Amino acid sequence: MAKSQIVQTQQSQYDAILFVSFGGPDKADDVMPFLENVLRGRNVPKERMLEVAEHYHHFGGKSPINEQNIALINAIREELATLGPQIPVYWGNRNWHPLLTDTIREMKDAGVRRALAFVTSGFSCYSGCRQYRENIQTAQEAIGSDAPEIDKIRVFFNHPGFVNPMARNVQDALDSIGNKTRGPVLFTAHSIPLSMADSSDYCKQLQEASRLVAERANVSDWKLVYQSRSGPPTQPWLAPDICDAIRDLHEQGETSVVVAPIGFISDHMEVLFDLDTEAADLCKSLDMKMARANTAGTDPEFVRMIRDLIAERAFSLPEKTAIGCMPANHDVCPLDCCPAPIRPARSQRS
Repeated sequence: MAKSQIVQTQQSQYDAILFVSFGGPDKADDVMPFLENVLRGRNVPKERMLEVAEHYHHFGGKSPINEQNIALINAIREELATLGPQIPVYWGNRNWHPLLTDTIREMKDAGVRRALAFVTSGFSCYSGCRQYRENIQTAQEAIGSDAPEIDKIRVFFNHPGFVNPMARNVQDALDSIGNKTRGPVLFTAHSIPLSMADSSDYCKQLQEASRLVAERANVSDWKLVYQSRSGPPTQPWLAPDICDAIRDLHEQGETSVVVAPIGFISDHMEVLFDLDTEAADLCKSLDMKMARANTAGTDPEFVRMIRDLIAERAFSLPEKTAIGCMPANHDVCPLDCCPAPIRPARSQRS
């Protein structure tokens, strides 16, 4: 019997779920304090911070990520209420309210002793995995020795509950522009420094997820590209950029393209601005049709996947679901997993 069909009656090893996300501003006055939190300690030119601030102001200073997180949290709560474990879901962010320290303190005050964290990143790299674990540890240390113990759910790039919704979304996008040739499709993910990519399986996992989605969507003409780089020009980041890839397709004679944000689970700012605004404007200027595939969001199969990942850990289930050429990722990250990137030398900084 599939995990999603089992109503669990046994005792969960965890008292609560901690939903962990990046965070985003709620209003215009929040934008700069939020970005200062995001970029603290990082060598990002001030010009880039002001540029990103304009992205938020373009949408009234409010990030869509917060409402999308609330919708996903409510869907997870409904799934847990139906199938178990029937435990509360808390929400804490890395960079904006509700902040992790405040949420974990609330959990402690409510009597939570052990929690399981779901992080809104399906891929392994420092910023998408290890840094969140460090953020949680920092919050626990701020609270003290009686802070709840918190474990993290494994990444899910090759879980059918993520792959299948993305494949359907790619098919819908292809259909929306009348593309009978099933391509080209540009799978896109957040660019990261090469030093971060080289010390993790980020690129390998993205390639495998893209391959699995393309296979299920019956797409043979596809490519993995990147977006939203924010480091100094002297620091090498993953490429090609989404806009450069679109220009290349135009030069090759393509008249349409589907963009699939494989590296994101919801339509937050990087999707709405970098893809729906910048990439779409570029395609319009090149007289190319562009359709952007939806993210997994609150797709019922994706929500069931989250519940099943919770059940794996809460009930020590022996079977871990994964498809494709790579195994299910580890539950507990090794000590040397996804180390912090090497920062550029001070003399190179702009």
